[in-house]
Amino acid sequence: MRRDIPPLAEVRRITEKKRDAWWTVLLVDPVATPLVRFTAMRTRVTPNQITWGAFILGLGSAACFAFGDWKWLALGAVIYHFSFIFDCMDGKLARLTGQGSVFGAWLDFVFDRIRVMVCGVALMWGQYDRTGDTFYIWLALGVVALDTLRYINSLEIFKIRHTMRKQIKARMRAARRAQNEAELAFMEDLLRDNPSADIEQDLQRAAGEAVGYVQQPSDDTVGAEADAEAAPKPKAQVIDLHQEFRQKFPAYLRVRSFLLRHRIRAHLVSGIEFQMGVFMIGPLFDAVMPVTIVSGALLLVFELAIIYKLLLSTRDFTRTIDSFEEQKVVTAA
Repeated sequence: MRRDIPPLAEVRRITEKKRDAWWTVLLVDPVATPLVRFTAMRTRVTPNQITWGAFILGLGSAACFAFGDWKWLALGAVIYHFSFIFDCMDGKLARLTGQGSVFGAWLDFVFDRIRVMVCGVALMWGQYDRTGDTFYIWLALGVVALDTLRYINSLEIFKIRHTMRKQIKARMRAARRAQNEAELAFMEDLLRDNPSADIEQDLQRAAGEAVGYVQQPSDDTVGAEADAEAAPKPKAQVIDLHQEFRQKFPAYLRVRSFLLRHRIRAHLVSGIEFQMGVFMIGPLFDAVMPVTIVSGALLLVFELAIIYKLLLSTRDFTRTIDSFEEQKVVTAA
């Protein structure tokens, strides 16, 4: 038995994400985190082995779905939930024990996509065989398509946001070298790190007020010269790439602040909730078709909201870049 595994409270701090889907926070983490601690202390199981276990359970769930009868649907739903718990445990175990790997991340991603595809096809085929309704065939295609769309959309949005941040940081570094200006901070990061102050800060930003943040000293500044440390700290320039969105939807800010304080991300219907609706709620209540349609519609609504938010963010990005150019012209003059 390993004795270097910390208490449960510390394991939660190490393994649980700062923000996660509400289904994971409320229904998975309370089970997965203690299991991860027990696994790390009592076994030599690796994260990749847990990934395989989650995948095998997912295939077992698909086999149950294929029978079509409600008892098999209910059993498949329960197995699928255990499969998802295992799927969350592999990453937690990797963070706790330092056994994470690039290949493990790839394996987890690929197995997740295969599991959704196989379970979606098996579930809808079982219902088609049970009822003869060809609409279930279209639902199978819809489940696979929506899951694929969600991942493609998420990846591309991440790449675009990363590119915008990279360009802004490059412009700001050039400005600091030329004018010795303050450091750069992004509003999104400040609000994520300090959710208790979200309402006040967000409402000020939504009202168009100027918000200043004093940059805290980092580990890199501990060994700085005494005269530099004695000098007053400049206020960090805050770049808000969601300013237009905040101005248009101020009520959203209070909801987001509340959710952040409980580790729940504002994207309330993501791929996780979509999967749970299709593969758990629908089968458990023998209502596969209506629950799948509602889950798919809600997922599309939230994905479109993210795309709209990205559109507004690109406008803020353009204004920010233009402001750098204007400052450059004024300085040159």
